[in-house]
Amino acid sequence: MSNEGRDTMTECLADPAATQAAARFEQLYTMLLDAIPSSVLLIAKNLRILSANRNFLEKSHRTLLETVGHRVEEALPAVILEQMDIARRVQHVIETGRPAKGERMTYRAPGVPIRIYYYSLIPFSWQGQTEGVLLLMEDVTEQMRLSDEVRRVERHLASIVDSASDLVISTDRLGRILTWNAAAEKLLGYSAAEARGRGFAEFCSTEYQESIQASLVSADKRCSTQIEECPLKTKQSSIILVSWVFSPLSDRSGQTVGVVAVGRDLTERRKFESEMIQSQKLAALGVMAGGIAHEIRNPLAICSSAAEFLMEEECSREFRRECADKIYRGIQRASAIIENLLRYSRPSAEARPAPINLVAVIQETLTLVAHHAAVQRIEVKVSFAVDKAMVRGAPILLQQLFMNLFLNAMTAMPTGGVLEVGLRLANGLAVVRVADTGYGIAERDIERVFDPFYTTAPVGKGTGLGLSICYSIAKQHGGGIEVASVEGRGSTFTVKLPMCDAER
Repeated sequence: MSNEGRDTMTECLADPAATQAAARFEQLYTMLLDAIPSSVLLIAKNLRILSANRNFLEKSHRTLLETVGHRVEEALPAVILEQMDIARRVQHVIETGRPAKGERMTYRAPGVPIRIYYYSLIPFSWQGQTEGVLLLMEDVTEQMRLSDEVRRVERHLASIVDSASDLVISTDRLGRILTWNAAAEKLLGYSAAEARGRGFAEFCSTEYQESIQASLVSADKRCSTQIEECPLKTKQSSIILVSWVFSPLSDRSGQTVGVVAVGRDLTERRKFESEMIQSQKLAALGVMAGGIAHEIRNPLAICSSAAEFLMEEECSREFRRECADKIYRGIQRASAIIENLLRYSRPSAEARPAPINLVAVIQETLTLVAHHAAVQRIEVKVSFAVDKAMVRGAPILLQQLFMNLFLNAMTAMPTGGVLEVGLRLANGLAVVRVADTGYGIAERDIERVFDPFYTTAPVGKGTGLGLSICYSIAKQHGGGIEVASVEGRGSTFTVKLPMCDAER
């Protein structure tokens, strides 16, 4: 200690008030040391311990008298001294006056689990002279364990995401890609490094980019997931239809920081649905064959009779004109029937969405099943609240939807009954009601009627695809289909389709 320091101490000892103040400061110093959660030692130049806080004493199982005044080698375990090389490090800090960079140390005593410490050496200077070194040792065992656990969970989650067959992508609030899993790399051809930082909308078809970007940046305004179908552009410039589920990505405080998008390639699904629709069409064509043959025979019979009259020489000019008119009308009638049949049987892949009059589609479909209904003694009641209901869709698919519903209803009335078909407008939707007085659907079966290949018909009498196809077509047109039934009294199917904006 310097002469000035000794003089100050002498003055303090001679002054009782100063002595009390010094005692209070010493008590405060001790309290501060004891409050520190790390182990703290003040080491003199001669490597003797000047002070030790409570944390160190508890961890080392020593008393203050057994520690203060003793050399460091007596207070610290040999393994720690060897790892830290304490003498050399303390001497280096005293000589340079610069703190030693903190380092990690692993320590294990017999019968004690492994502990991990983070330690550092800080010089203690007085009037420009380094008089000692402060040793801080922090037990970071739990933090390291938790950190390892977090890293393990992160690796596990990353492995799950990369192993998923679906596309899993995350974006920030502006729609810029943060993560891009292996399935996305494989399907689109872009590596994660190529995709990271780019806008998600850049990978979408041009006509979808604006709506997708709006969905991504408005994620904080909704609490639930959002489902959309959006075609993506691959690196090879091909287009793949993908069904997306967008969910808000939140931080610990609950604030939305981005979006998690999970996508599924719909290529195989659409192909399967197309095959299902086509196979069901062929089955329906078989049912209609008898009715179509009957419908065509009637105008052909009229044409044949009229042609026989025309071959007679005694016919008047007016009668000949009447026969020619009947032949013309019969041919027109047969042509219309054949045209409807061809339009119905054409592959669904050729169907293109366009504004269509739903009333006309239903009327054409009823024409195709009219004879079948008559043969089964089924009365068809039609009730349209409007003459025109414009929806955007594919006429072929919608005709397929209602054809399946009509044929299902007729199958449920083998001994005759009433088929009611109604259409009304409500809340921007065209609502079509198809009701029958058949044997109905059992309560245990009603939840599964739209499942593919589920049927209650006898073996060989049904494929179980009809209602499944109806459900799929309604969903493709942005609508839905519902069913209500009472066993033994009949069923009612309600189809709801969004109308064109111009008609709302």
